[in-house]
Amino acid sequence: MGGMQLAKLEEIGDYLIAPDPGAARLTRAVTGTDQTGATVATNVVEERPLTIFLNAQEVVTAMTIGDYPDYLALGFLRNQGMLSAADEITGVDYDEELETVIVRTARKTDYEEKMRKKTRTSGCAVGTVFGDMMEGLQDVKLPATSVHTSWLYALSAKINRTPSLYLEAGAIHGTVLCQGARPLVYMEDVGRHNAVDKIAGWMLSEAVPAEDKLLYTTGRLTSEMVIKTAMMGIPVLVSRSGFTAWGVEIAREVGLTLIGRMKGKRFVCLSGEDRLVRDANPADVADEPRRAGRKGAL
Repeated sequence: MGGMQLAKLEEIGDYLIAPDPGAARLTRAVTGTDQTGATVATNVVEERPLTIFLNAQEVVTAMTIGDYPDYLALGFLRNQGMLSAADEITGVDYDEELETVIVRTARKTDYEEKMRKKTRTSGCAVGTVFGDMMEGLQDVKLPATSVHTSWLYALSAKINRTPSLYLEAGAIHGTVLCQGARPLVYMEDVGRHNAVDKIAGWMLSEAVPAEDKLLYTTGRLTSEMVIKTAMMGIPVLVSRSGFTAWGVEIAREVGLTLIGRMKGKRFVCLSGEDRLVRDANPADVADEPRRAGRKGAL
């Protein structure tokens, strides 16, 4: 096995779920021309609809890359308050040809009124949340979990070296569930909200506790991202990107540690500064490699 292959295996070896840039149906090769008129070939991310049902009720159609439809459906319904950890899930049926996934529960469900109060979000793939989502935040009490800056630097370095669709083709967001300095589950999708929902679905299906976890994302720290993270019970949200004012305000209200602009040795904490354990000297941290910041394959 070549040195490059060994390096890639080492990079992804600690993950429970890692991206698979070479998976069938996730990208497509297309030909175009560059600024000089020369012919170039590049991979682009596929995008397809997935309609989610809860029992007999159609809930939403999401645009997604098509991997892990079961986790996406479970996580979306969980983050919208339509499923709880106490619900008995009797089945998750995915039909690839019809592009539908049906989540079945022992409890009879009817969310017709809730679905009338839809709110369009700022997500890159036009996300949808429901208008009463803020109501659930009043009962959220996040643990005051400490965050070591050494974890942040280690996670950023590892995640940015991990082979991914983001590095292969761009036009996609990644979200990683982490514990301490270890990344556990790395999901990608055209919308950052979809990537978060896949992680929420995995956590629900595997009964994974949230209080000792950290969520790392490549996307902006918007109100939707903060709400989803808080509703999942995860006390820390970290991003390569920046913030929105409402996202910061909500994070402060619910006690979520919010860290953005995490690139190389730099980051900004706008909520939860008192929970940071500064056990790493930024001067000892290497600058981020140029490859990690690119939007697509060269």
